[in-house]
Amino acid sequence: MSCPSNYTCSDAGLLLPIINESNWSDALRAFLYMFGMLYCFMGVAIIADLFMCAIEVITSQTRSISVASNEKAGGINQVEIRIWNPTVANLTLMALGSSAPEILMSLIEIVGNDFVSGELGPSTIVGSAAFNLLVITAACILSIPKGEVRRIKLLKVFAFTSSFSMFAYIWLYIILGPSSKDQIDLWEAVVTFMMFPVLVLLAYIIDRNFCGKASVDVGSVTNLNVGGDEGVLSATDETRVNKKQVAEFMKDLGKHPELTPEQAAKLVAMKVQESTPHDRSWYRVSATRLMTGGRRVVPTVDESLQNLYENVKNPDSRPTSPTPSMDMSGGGTRAVVEFSATSCAIMENEGRVRIGIVRYGRINTMVTFRYETLDGTAEAGSDYIPQRGTLVFEPMETYKYIDIDIIDDDEWEEDETFFIKLSLDSDSGAVLGKKNVITVTIINDDEPGILEFTKPSYLYKESCGTAGIPVGRLNGTDGQITVSWKTIDVTAIEGKDYRGREGTLTFDHGEREKTIEIPIIDDQDVEKDESFQVVLYNPTSGSQLGKRQCTVITIVNDDDYNSMLDRVVQIANIGLDRLNITKSTWGSQFHDAMNVNGADLEGAKAIDYVMHFITFGWKVLFAFVPPPKIWGGWACFFVSLMMIGALTAIISDLAAIFGCLVNLEDSVTAITIVAIGTSLPDMFASRQAALNEKYADSAVGNVTGSNSVNVFMGLGLSWLVASIYWTAKVD
Repeated sequence: MSCPSNYTCSDAGLLLPIINESNWSDALRAFLYMFGMLYCFMGVAIIADLFMCAIEVITSQTRSISVASNEKAGGINQVEIRIWNPTVANLTLMALGSSAPEILMSLIEIVGNDFVSGELGPSTIVGSAAFNLLVITAACILSIPKGEVRRIKLLKVFAFTSSFSMFAYIWLYIILGPSSKDQIDLWEAVVTFMMFPVLVLLAYIIDRNFCGKASVDVGSVTNLNVGGDEGVLSATDETRVNKKQVAEFMKDLGKHPELTPEQAAKLVAMKVQESTPHDRSWYRVSATRLMTGGRRVVPTVDESLQNLYENVKNPDSRPTSPTPSMDMSGGGTRAVVEFSATSCAIMENEGRVRIGIVRYGRINTMVTFRYETLDGTAEAGSDYIPQRGTLVFEPMETYKYIDIDIIDDDEWEEDETFFIKLSLDSDSGAVLGKKNVITVTIINDDEPGILEFTKPSYLYKESCGTAGIPVGRLNGTDGQITVSWKTIDVTAIEGKDYRGREGTLTFDHGEREKTIEIPIIDDQDVEKDESFQVVLYNPTSGSQLGKRQCTVITIVNDDDYNSMLDRVVQIANIGLDRLNITKSTWGSQFHDAMNVNGADLEGAKAIDYVMHFITFGWKVLFAFVPPPKIWGGWACFFVSLMMIGALTAIISDLAAIFGCLVNLEDSVTAITIVAIGTSLPDMFASRQAALNEKYADSAVGNVTGSNSVNVFMGLGLSWLVASIYWTAKVD
């Protein structure tokens, strides 16, 4: 008994079905065809990733020209100029990259339908254009943060392409209505297709302003050393950063001793990717890889590093702290607990000493900490009452006290000391500050004390951020006193090498040591050791100055910091090479295809694993495509285009059979499911561009151009082929 070959919707496709499905239920077939169509959409998105990478390589090609320069030896400077004009690239290769499935679907359908136009191809083009104009534009507007705006930079080109996209639909109405109703003549097809090169030519003329005042094509100059700032952290065409750029970023980042070179390099790479303007193809690749669990084009970091980076981007939002230059809070991402001073003193007859504990950095969480007393020359039980306990900082609470009882034994003794130590649990979410142990001195006199520096000189590295210069209070700690200080230049210059001048130091009752904090300026220049003096004067409330009223501060060049910078630059450049979408090889393509998130497991989320598993087959298949850097990107371009064409033919059949099974017209299926499926990656790409770019050109500026290309090339090419066929057949 033979199976029937003619059954429901068996003739709706050109290639499918490939097996007999007569025994399957219509519901099962509809589900399978719907699933297959969605799965093929993912495949198109992934191969379009490579297609866009090839376009990026092609359009980024440059040529070198010589220009006059007084700053260069010989008076000649070499400048790299892009071969492709950005407007021409956007309207040709970029538009083809985003519209290739729709254009090929229209062409394949008309050829497979005996050169008679069907409903699926043209309806997909119209539906995709409507989705681009309405949904993508709305998504971009809604995604812009409150209070920010994005303006069109190339306004003349945008106005022209917008007008031309409106004319495209007016032209369609004319040739399908009054001119020749529901029929395309040869001349109409030729004019429709020729509108595409006319659009590109006129847009190029407007972009270069040939009809007006001559302008410099700044966007085509890719050498950042011409009229640019070498200290600005953004990537050149080779996506490399130098030591000066990294040093400037590290200075903005501030002092974070816990930050490893690898973490710093990730932050540098994030800054580079954000500071470098990107075109449409870069955002399309980024959106596709985000959707499919592929290798990211921006670094992925954990929450603490992300918060630190946001603090660098928005310095006004950084939390304040008692000692910001010596901040250990990771830019406000965690709480820091420490004593308010490193030492204090109490007269034996006062009976109790109060110790202050501060919390800064992240203050909106609850932090529990422990403290305990430790013997020094003073003994617990005979000189003071020992304590061990636990205290809690409630949310938004920043100050706590510990009261320690002192035993007055009525015997003369020398000054004695004991210590109080802080500790935290490893899972407390906080860290101890540098002042986690305090020295308490029990004294027997009631003098205000003698003030002097603890050492005659100090050495500090240029990268230390702040020089902390301790001032001691000897022979008494009675009452509150103040002492003034000022800096005197020696070889170091105030304002250039450090920030000092003068200030006042206040000792509260019982405090034995205070610190003068002088910010050190790290100018990242290779220079000799430099020094300046700090002088104490004008003590108050009966206090006196001791022998060391002056100390010398020497700023030494920091070899360790330079070595760390070299390491960060090296790691950052390796990371940027990996993030570069144009520098893949066959080996790296297979490596990325077989590993979730391109083997960056730290940044991978659960959804990345799911999407990687679903799209694994497509990724491995398309890893065989020649890498974009081979033959200037053209090999990857044509192979990817052929694969997009093959997938588009399958999608066309899947959509037609699915629509037939659920009683949907081809035009409805095309305008809804197919148009959305092919345009969804563009929506995510445009939204990302609207968030990250300074101007709106990469977000919505190409929508009007892409719509024009869809009509003139997508419909024009298929109609031209069919009209030539019918004209030749009639003749």
